[in-house]
Amino acid sequence: MRNRSITYIFVTDQLLIIMRRDVFQAIADPVRRDIIGLLADDTLTVNAVAENFDISRPAISKHLRILNECGIITISKKGRERLCEIQPKNLMPVAEWIEQYRKLWEEKLDQFEDYLMKLQTRLPDEQAKNKENE
Repeated sequence: MRNRSITYIFVTDQLLIIMRRDVFQAIADPVRRDIIGLLADDTLTVNAVAENFDISRPAISKHLRILNECGIITISKKGRERLCEIQPKNLMPVAEWIEQYRKLWEEKLDQFEDYLMKLQTRLPDEQAKNKENE
């Protein structure tokens, strides 16, 4: 699996800023996540993608450029149109990162379920004791 990232270096008079484009930056923005969702269903033209949002066409183009630079989508020309197609294999680093937390939360939820079961078994015992004491 190839981890694709692009590094941008911006130099000002006194400051060096390094920006890396990777899959996590791609999914950090809700508009880009929505674009990924759209393209997961079908290959769309840039215009078709833009029609789904209430933001400017240049803003959509910027989001598409970032997704393309991160390797999440490819943009190809077909005639006069530019087609956007998802590259799901490049989302694998996200899936792998999420997987470790899914396991953690499953364990936590299992522990919580065990705790609730103990409370449920304890409650009838306490109710029976209360009836005996009346």
